[in-house]
Amino acid sequence: MDVTRSPAPAPAPASRDAAEYRELPRRIAVEDMIETHETRDAPDPTMGRDTETEFLLRNAE
Repeated sequence: MDVTRSPAPAPAPASRDAAEYRELPRRIAVEDMIETHETRDAPDPTMGRDTETEFLLRNAE
């Protein structure tokens, strides 16, 4: 049985990546957390039809 192994992934440069996360970004105030997009109701996926009854009538034998 011949098993091929994939090479080990190269180690990431830890010093450069760690430097990016030494300082946290500025906090966002609660007053600034306001939704700016208007919302709409989601459309009815069955468009008012009784899909259970339609399924029963289609598949009744």
